[in-house]
Amino acid sequence: MSNPRQPSLLDAMIPIVVLVGLLASSVILFSDNSSYGPNQIALLIAMGIAALIGIKNGYSWREIEAGIVHGISLSLGAVLILLAVGSLIGTWLLAGTVPSLIYYGLELLSPSVFYAATCLICAIVAMSIGSSWTTAATVGVALMGVSNGMGMSEAVTAGAVVSGAYFGDKISPLSETTNLAPAVAGTELFEHIRYMLWTTIPSFVIALILFLLIGLNATEQASMAKIQEMQTMLAENFNVGPLMLVPLIVLLVLAMRKMPAFPAVSIGALLGGLWAVIFQPDLIAKLASEGREGWLANVTVVWQALYDGVSLDTGNPDMNDLLSGGGMSSMLNTIWLIVCALSFGAVLEKTGLLKRAVATLLHGAKTAGGMVSRTILTCFGTNLISADQYMSIVMPGRMYKDEFAKRGLHQLNLSRSLEDGGTITSPLIPWNTCGAYMHSVLKVDPLNYVFYAFFNLISPVLAIIYAYLGIKILRIPVPQESKA
Repeated sequence: MSNPRQPSLLDAMIPIVVLVGLLASSVILFSDNSSYGPNQIALLIAMGIAALIGIKNGYSWREIEAGIVHGISLSLGAVLILLAVGSLIGTWLLAGTVPSLIYYGLELLSPSVFYAATCLICAIVAMSIGSSWTTAATVGVALMGVSNGMGMSEAVTAGAVVSGAYFGDKISPLSETTNLAPAVAGTELFEHIRYMLWTTIPSFVIALILFLLIGLNATEQASMAKIQEMQTMLAENFNVGPLMLVPLIVLLVLAMRKMPAFPAVSIGALLGGLWAVIFQPDLIAKLASEGREGWLANVTVVWQALYDGVSLDTGNPDMNDLLSGGGMSSMLNTIWLIVCALSFGAVLEKTGLLKRAVATLLHGAKTAGGMVSRTILTCFGTNLISADQYMSIVMPGRMYKDEFAKRGLHQLNLSRSLEDGGTITSPLIPWNTCGAYMHSVLKVDPLNYVFYAFFNLISPVLAIIYAYLGIKILRIPVPQESKA
C-alpha cells in the first residue's frame, strides 16, 4: 500500500482546466456531434493527466485502476436502465404506443399552452413515479413528437420536458435522489420534501409563466394543416387507439408500486413487443424480411425492435425521423460517454484531487448565504467534473455536513442545497449521465435546451437568494467547541 502525498491546489486544477479547454474545443470543432466521440476523448485525456498527477503524488497505478473500476461499477445500474429504455422505445414505437400518444396529444394540446402543458404533464408523471428518466423516455418522447407536429421549437419543448420531469422527481418521495439527499445530510425524508417546497414551488410557477409567455408568441407557427397531415400519416401507418396506451399505464402502475426501474422498464418493453404482435400485424408484415411471415415475422421484427429499434419509411423524412429509433444499440454512445465521464471522476476522487478542488470553495464561508451558495456551486462543479448526479449529492454532503452544524445551520439547509445544486443541474451538462441520457431520448443536445430548462436554472438561483436574505433558513444552537 502506497503512502501518497496530499495534492496541491495546482495539482487539482490542472486536469479540470485541461478538461474544460478540451470540451470547449470539442464543441467549437464538432458542434452537435461533440457528444458522439470528441467529448469522450477529452474526458479520457483529462483522466490520463489526473492519473499522472496521482502517480506523481505517490499513488500506484493499481490503486488508480481500482478506483476507476469502482467508479464505473457505480453506473452499472444506470447502464442497465439505459439499455432497457432503448428497448422500450423501440417496442413502443412498433406497438403504436408512442404514435397513439402523439396522435391524441395533437388533438388535445393547443399551441398557445403547449410548452406550459408539456412541463405540467411531465411534472405530474414524474411526481407520481419518482423518475425523471422514465418520464422523459415515455411521455417526453411523445410530447417531442407532438411538438414536431405543431411546428413548435424542439429546444423549448425539451426544456419544458426536463423542467417538468425534474420538478416531479425532486419532490417525489419515490425518487432515489430525493431519498439520497436527506440520508447523506442526516434529515428526515418528508421534512426534507416540505422544506424544499419553499424554493421548488416558486421556481416551478415562474417556469410555467415563462413557458406560457413563449407559447403565446409561438401560436402562429403552428399549422392546422400540418397537424392534420401528421395525424393522417400516423393513422395510415399504425393502428391508433386507447388500447395502445396499455403498456404505458402498466409501466406507470409498476413504478408507483415502487418496482425498481430496470425490471419495470424491461416488463414495459416486452409488453410493447406483445402489443405490437397483437395490434400491429400489418406493420410487422411490412417490416419483416422477404420470405418471413407469420410467427417468424413476429419474432424477428420484435427482436430487432428490442436490440436495434424501428426504421420506418413513410415517404415523409420528418415522420421517418419521428417514428424511427430506439433499441439497445441507440444507447451505446450514451453508455460510452458515461463510462468515460465516470472514469475521469473516479480518478479525481481516488487521488484526492476532487476533494482538494471543492474544499477551496469553503474558505471564508461563514454566513448562511456563503454556505448555501458554496454548497450549490460545489454540487454543480461536481456534476461538471465527476459527471454523475449521485456523486454531486454524496460528496458535497459528506464534506459540508459538519460545517453546517459548526455554523449553527440545520441540516435541512444542507439537504435542500444538495438537491438544488446537484439533482436539477445534472441534465444541463452534456457529458453528465443525466444530460447524456436526456440527449439520447429527446434527441436534443443539452447545449440547445439549457436556456429553456427554466426550472433547473431558476431553483438554484432562488435558493441562493433565500440564503443571503435569510428566508426559510433554519438555525440550531452552535456547538460549544465551535464557539471556542
